[in-house]
Amino acid sequence: MTDALTARLSETDWLLADGATGTTLFNMGLESGDAPELWNVDHPDRIAALYQGAVDAGSDLFLTNSFGGNASRLKLHNSEARVRELNRAAAEIGREVAGKAGRKVIVAGSMGPTGEIMEPMGSLTHASAVEMFHEQAEGLKEGGADVLWVETISAEGEYRAAAEAAGLAGMPWVGTMSFDTAGRTMMGLTATDMARLVGSLDHKPVAFGANCGVGASDLMRTILGFAAAAPEIPIVAKGNAGIPKFVDGHIHYNGTPELMARYACLARDAGAKIIGGCCGTAPEHLSAMRKALEETSRGPVPTLDKIEAELGGFSSASDGTGEEAEAPTRQRRRRR
Repeated sequence: MTDALTARLSETDWLLADGATGTTLFNMGLESGDAPELWNVDHPDRIAALYQGAVDAGSDLFLTNSFGGNASRLKLHNSEARVRELNRAAAEIGREVAGKAGRKVIVAGSMGPTGEIMEPMGSLTHASAVEMFHEQAEGLKEGGADVLWVETISAEGEYRAAAEAAGLAGMPWVGTMSFDTAGRTMMGLTATDMARLVGSLDHKPVAFGANCGVGASDLMRTILGFAAAAPEIPIVAKGNAGIPKFVDGHIHYNGTPELMARYACLARDAGAKIIGGCCGTAPEHLSAMRKALEETSRGPVPTLDKIEAELGGFSSASDGTGEEAEAPTRQRRRRR
């Protein structure tokens, strides 16, 4: 039986995902250090508004408010016994919003990293990671999520554990990593490494890709790396709305709706099939992205020079793979 996301991907050239969860919730009054997942029960109206904002902006799918909904992260808030409850509530609210959309909208159950380091560098075992992800997955499944959405992962072991947990739950899944250290994840993986990892999994994701990271330019370079590996699995691009800056006691992202609209089209041209935003991406950004994707014809695969000209400079000279690797490395140019 074909899952809902795979069915939608077969019907269209691209899908628009949602934007930022944390940024939006902070604007609604969430305090730094609080667990957003508790709002699924304490303030369900605000979570419904979060989801509705993405739907109204034209998103074809949105992520549930469950990024930190695993036992390890919830333990920091003395709520580790509420994993199933909080994840189920996150998905139930999403299911209700999607059901009123008047069109097919995918509810994606967000699952972020455990926050722990896996063996041998840390103490988290593979079995424990699988158990945590599985518990969360079952809650999201009970709440009606169409697909699990594993995001912001940096370690191969944690990605493998999430894949296994999705299989145990009998759920389709999407998995993205965050590349923010000179083209590599925090644990050193490159775009090429991730493409190979995805290909080696028994329970493969419906789609894979990158989210968060440094900015739209760097994420685009990672997307080109995925495309160079010739994956058969659809690619996801969920870049931040520019670069964060600390202004008047708050974090602001400098990416305008116009910049994110250009990014969306470049991501599509680079090979991404699911395109959205991450930190700082508000409904106004999503609306501009939707309009641009609908009104701009597909173009050639963008060069690194075009990406830099359209979105701004890269944070590092290399994408992390070295001169001889398959993924592209930016050509050196003289400064003027």
